[in-house]
Amino acid sequence: MKLLTQIPLSKAKSTIDYSSQLLLLGSCFSENIGAKFEYYKFRELQNPFGILFHPLAIEKLIQKAVQQDIYGENDVFDSNEQWHCFDAHSELSNSSKEKLISDLNFAVEHTLVQLKKASHVIITFGTAWVYRYSSSKQLVANCHKMPQSNFTKELLGVEDVKESLMRTIALVRSVNPTVQFIFTVSPVRHLKDGFVQNQLSKAHLISAIHQVVKTDRICYFPSYELMMDELRDYRFYAKDMLHPNEMAIDYIWEKFWEVWIDDNVGYDMTKIDEIQRGLKHRAFNPDGMAHQKFLTSLQGKIADIKQTYPFMDFKFPEP
Repeated sequence: MKLLTQIPLSKAKSTIDYSSQLLLLGSCFSENIGAKFEYYKFRELQNPFGILFHPLAIEKLIQKAVQQDIYGENDVFDSNEQWHCFDAHSELSNSSKEKLISDLNFAVEHTLVQLKKASHVIITFGTAWVYRYSSSKQLVANCHKMPQSNFTKELLGVEDVKESLMRTIALVRSVNPTVQFIFTVSPVRHLKDGFVQNQLSKAHLISAIHQVVKTDRICYFPSYELMMDELRDYRFYAKDMLHPNEMAIDYIWEKFWEVWIDDNVGYDMTKIDEIQRGLKHRAFNPDGMAHQKFLTSLQGKIADIKQTYPFMDFKFPEP
């Protein structure tokens, strides 16, 4: 008896292994998947500007990086005793103007470094709704809790999203012609936009992506569809009923693994998972012989995996 409809998936041609270099950009769901890559010790850079929800924000970051267009005093503003930038998430905001500008420019530089060596660029779009700062007509990545009256809200059309995608792809390929793109749409529902408006937004994103995936080395992974079709139940949502919960994230990650992770690294990922679980272990008696023996065994496992992958770094928790 089949109790759910399953989305057919097949193994990708350009899979990810421990020689891969990854750049992940986009919505909070990209951070969920990025956390999995980080846990399994893949080499990756994740959201250097923090969470970015819409295509034009991601395009602007990549444009800044490729053109090495640095930030200055005119690009930041003071609000509620913090300095902010409309191009970045509030996690970069700082009480020091100089520190914010420095962090922005470091992120731009670091993004270019990763773009040049990336084997895979994974971009997750959250919404096609954008906000424009009324006084400057600037499209923003984040409103930083400023009054809504300061902004006008717009919906990017399918053609707008498609053109942004094409510009983004061209910018990346100008510094890295062989990179593999993986586009996906976040399953997180933006219900502040409205139920119908959220669906319209997702439809615009999906339609636009499918108009560019026909070209070489550009693929679509159905994160949104997996949540909507295979996990069609509120038990897979967090308490806010908007975000996928841990079980759903794990499920979608397993599907991503099935498609994009090279079969030859599965055993090593299992060993890394064992190490990570060991590092989280809390001893009843830290000074006892049993725990010391456990630590010696764990250190041996780390030394063994680092012989194969010297770049991996494992840190023991503070006592």
